[in-house]
Amino acid sequence: MDGNRRIEAVVIGASAGGVEAVCTLLAALPVPFGPAVVILLHLLPGRHTALPQLFSRYAPLPVKEAEDKEHIEGGRVYLAPPDYHLLVEPEKCFALSADEPHHFSRPSIDLLFESAAYAYRDNLLAIVLTGASSDGAAGLQAVRGLHGMAWVQDPTEANVSVMPDAALALAGADRVLSLKDMSDALNQLNQLDQQNYG
Repeated sequence: MDGNRRIEAVVIGASAGGVEAVCTLLAALPVPFGPAVVILLHLLPGRHTALPQLFSRYAPLPVKEAEDKEHIEGGRVYLAPPDYHLLVEPEKCFALSADEPHHFSRPSIDLLFESAAYAYRDNLLAIVLTGASSDGAAGLQAVRGLHGMAWVQDPTEANVSVMPDAALALAGADRVLSLKDMSDALNQLNQLDQQNYG
């Protein structure tokens, strides 16, 4: 890990099996945690979700659904709302889009990762977790192309390995980690941030 790099945002994409995986990572987050955490899970269109309430029970940080034009703040957990693409604008605020599904998905992990990569560049960490599609692979490639950091859940541990496998095949990763090791790495990243910039 690059100790000289400050991570300002962590974007996490997941699909099938992702709720449990995200709960595991959220429960392990330290307080204070410097970066913003942005989570995108594939959900059925038109479904109101109880995920903010569920994740609030696990996360030691404030959890909310992202809103259009909302400024992104560190130390908070944002969730992509159902049936909208969630994008990050260069000014580091959110934009919601009702454009057509991308790879059959709205919200799309690729679109979130790509837009966040342009906004944060080498201050971004993108994480691909369990899932049953290739969404996230092209987005992770964009993150790495703009010098962001990329972690992928170990496909052998993932509930569904299609998404991690696709991400690794197209983009590779800086680290391939179990959820336990990923939780530890997030803590280490935060400790470095507090030491260097706290």
